[in-house]
Amino acid sequence: MKSIVAFAFLAVVISAVSSELHCTVKRPNIPNDWIDMVRPCVEEMKKQIQKEINASMKYLAMGAHFSRDTVNRPGFAKYFFEAASEEREHAIKLIKYLLMRGELVSGVSKLIKTSFDALPTTHWNNAVAALEDALKTEAEVTKSIRNVISVCEEPNDNSRFNDYHLSDYLTGEFLEEQYKGQRDIAGKISNSRNLWATMVNLENSCSIKNCCKQCKIKYSRPQFV
Repeated sequence: MKSIVAFAFLAVVISAVSSELHCTVKRPNIPNDWIDMVRPCVEEMKKQIQKEINASMKYLAMGAHFSRDTVNRPGFAKYFFEAASEEREHAIKLIKYLLMRGELVSGVSKLIKTSFDALPTTHWNNAVAALEDALKTEAEVTKSIRNVISVCEEPNDNSRFNDYHLSDYLTGEFLEEQYKGQRDIAGKISNSRNLWATMVNLENSCSIKNCCKQCKIKYSRPQFV
C-alpha cells in the first residue's frame, strides 16, 4: 500500500515539474505594415508552387521509366532526372520569395499535396512520346506563370495593388528559362524523329535484313526513340 502511495506521489511530482519545464514561446508581436501582398496574388503563387512540384514528380517518373533495365535509355533518364531537380528548385524559389514577403507564416503543411498516384501515366512508349509530354507540361507551367503575373499586376480585389516587383521577378527568373527550355525540348523532339526516320529508311534498304539473313541472326527493329 505504501509503495502505491509513493508511486502516485512521485507521478504527481514529475507531472508538476514537467509542466514547469514546458517551453511556451509566444509569437512575437511584429508590425505587419511591411506585408503588402494581396490574397489573390498569394493564392496564385501557392498554386504555382504546386504546379512546379507536379512537374518535378512527372519528370522523376520519366527518369525512373527510362532507367528500367527493360528500357535502358540512360541519356534520357539523366535528362529527366535533371529536369525534375530544376522544377523542384523552382518551387523552392517561389517558397523563399513568399517567405521574404512575410507570407507562409502558417499552414505550410498544407502547401504541397503530391503523389505519384496522381500522375496520369508513368509509362511512355518511346522517348518522343515522353518529350512531347514534357513539352506540353512546360507549356502549361509557362501559361500558369503568366497567369500569376496577370493576377498580381491586376488583382481582382479593392486594393488595386500592382505587385510589379513579383512580376519582374517571375519574368526575369522564370519566364526566360521556360521559353528556352521549351525550345530545347522541341529541338530534341525534331532530332529524335529525324533519327527514327533515318533508321526506318536504312531498314527499308534491306541491307540490315539481308546481312542478318546471311549471318542467320534474327533481326528486330531497334526502339531507341
